[in-house]
Amino acid sequence: MSGIKDKVIVITGASSGIGEATAMLLAERGAKIVLGARRLDRLEALANRIETAGGKAAYAAADVRHSKDLSGLVQLALEKFGKLDVLVNNAGFMPMSPLDDLRIEEWEAMIDINIKGVLYGIAAALPTFRDQGSGHFINIASTAAYRILPNMSVYAGTKLAVRAISEGLRQEAGDKLRVTTISPGFTSTPGSTRSDALEAIKDPDMKAKLEAYQNIGLSPYSIANAIAFAIEQPNDVDVSELVVRPTAQG
Repeated sequence: MSGIKDKVIVITGASSGIGEATAMLLAERGAKIVLGARRLDRLEALANRIETAGGKAAYAAADVRHSKDLSGLVQLALEKFGKLDVLVNNAGFMPMSPLDDLRIEEWEAMIDINIKGVLYGIAAALPTFRDQGSGHFINIASTAAYRILPNMSVYAGTKLAVRAISEGLRQEAGDKLRVTTISPGFTSTPGSTRSDALEAIKDPDMKAKLEAYQNIGLSPYSIANAIAFAIEQPNDVDVSELVVRPTAQG
């Protein structure tokens, strides 16, 4: 607990799923949380829950496709709490379809959110981390970065990019900053269980697998616990990569 208490942590994609669970868990352990997502009403409700339970939280509407929104979250952390210890680049987008469907708008959205969103987060926080002489990036990738499946080619490509960017950043970061990549397996989040996402899949085998995963998906709190584990390590310990998947996932 001592490794988390009083740390100031910015979380993107905080309005639901992994981001929401991470915010609640870290706040319970004494962190000061800055919430960012597009749905301001959900952020307000989450901040109220955290503060009602005795925690501290601030929030702002943030679309990771816009670099100024990420800079705004970092600035909010500095203004409200005086520092920034951890940035959790969690916001993500996971539509699934065969390449033959030519869903170019979805491809572009995945690139903008999953890759550029992480880069914008790095750009927003890195100068502050350098000035402080400390800081921790936690970038959420996916098991799709390790095992590429049909109908997930573009998504897997974006998550492979997150792994590559994170590893490059880790090597450039020096001995004062930490960089962690968390790769969740199938997790029961709104984005993974939407009926329209499943209906878009035409490959019957892939669709059957994903429908079966609805019964074995991890709780978002399982990923939140992995994030907490990485944060609470001593400052000279960098947990570089964690892969967290259901035991039943192939």
